[in-house]
Amino acid sequence: MRFLHSLVLLLGLAATQAQAWGNHSLVSYRAFERMPEVANASSVTVESLEAFLRAEENTIEALLASQEAWALAHLKKYPPRPAELAFAADASRTDEARRLAFLMALRVAPNSKFALYLQTDPWNPQSGSALPRGAVSSLPEAPGSSDSYLALKAGDQVSPLSALASATEEPEYGLDINLFEDNPSDWGGLYGFGTQPFGNPALASASQAPFHVAFLHESRMLYLAVPLIGRTFLLLRSHQFSTLSSLAFRTGHAYWGWRFAGLSLHYLQDLTQPYNAALAPSYSSAKLLTASALAMAGMPTMKSELLSVLSNSHRLLDRYQSECLLRAAARQQETGLEKALHAIDRDKGYPDWSDHYLRDVVSAQAVRAAAPLAQALSAAIPALSDPGFAAHETDIKLLDELSKRDGAERARLESAMAELLGNLGAHSRNGLRGILRASDPP
Repeated sequence: MRFLHSLVLLLGLAATQAQAWGNHSLVSYRAFERMPEVANASSVTVESLEAFLRAEENTIEALLASQEAWALAHLKKYPPRPAELAFAADASRTDEARRLAFLMALRVAPNSKFALYLQTDPWNPQSGSALPRGAVSSLPEAPGSSDSYLALKAGDQVSPLSALASATEEPEYGLDINLFEDNPSDWGGLYGFGTQPFGNPALASASQAPFHVAFLHESRMLYLAVPLIGRTFLLLRSHQFSTLSSLAFRTGHAYWGWRFAGLSLHYLQDLTQPYNAALAPSYSSAKLLTASALAMAGMPTMKSELLSVLSNSHRLLDRYQSECLLRAAARQQETGLEKALHAIDRDKGYPDWSDHYLRDVVSAQAVRAAAPLAQALSAAIPALSDPGFAAHETDIKLLDELSKRDGAERARLESAMAELLGNLGAHSRNGLRGILRASDPP
């Protein structure tokens, strides 16, 4: 048991950084802005969540029951939803009670905001009443964040692109926080997810990790040694919100169709990030097991070095992507990253959307890209292997620092990043097409 605990600590490092790709809205605006199904769609009328739930209470009851049946049939190690959380139509209850019943039936944090808002596009800044972070998220703003939010109200008209792209970042606003029975919340013990499988259950950022990562292609050795790594719920969330999106489109609630689509695609986009799909890019199962065994024996150096490199690499990759996209927006100059996100011709190179697409296409591709990416990062930023790197990371002007590196090393990293974002764009559009086909709109 002690060995298991040690190994979980080692392998859980990839999940303590559940955030992937920095701000998803940045990549989503570019990925969808030239997609005809989005660009040519008519503006939609903003509607509160309460109004949608009130209008479609009976269809939502049936849908959430079908979601549970799907999860039981398709997801390994799925913990059944407690029967008392099933959503049941009740026209006599208040909007507040109906909303709470809906959130608890989905098993998301009941204090989730679901505010009416837009996240602004840095390439095409919108005007309006600004909202503070606390109005849209139950979590504090990350240091150095440049995110900005605009208030919406019921009846406003918004573009599908804005509703969709804004919502792709929304799962980072607290939806998946403290949902396990050993987390410090009033609801974790009610949801039936059991104890948190990896990461520190006392840290809010770590508690969402099992919903934002999915280790679907690890070695049999690791699955046998640490079966807890199979207890992830990314596929569940993707299915829940994609089917809600299709229902909203079918029943004439286009705003929530686009918004639920964005929520679902967040989880798909997370899985395109190799550090969310692979436990330890560039490290073998044998090395992971050895590092854990040595740590258990009182020799933690190897484990500490692995933790440092992987944690630093994950953070720096996200930061590099965000800084590149924000700089391009500020200069209004398209780079290779924007071109990769726009590359709609890539979409047909993948199979049609299905229940297996996330596992067999998105995750498998991200895992294949993991080791080459890790090598490109370590070559371009050698300091990643320094255990003290995290302490002074925020003082580094990353793009300026990279500009001093060898041109071949920098080009290798830029090429790897463009390839990853090209994958993200193609899979996001294919996922949206799958939702729209299931919607069967008039």
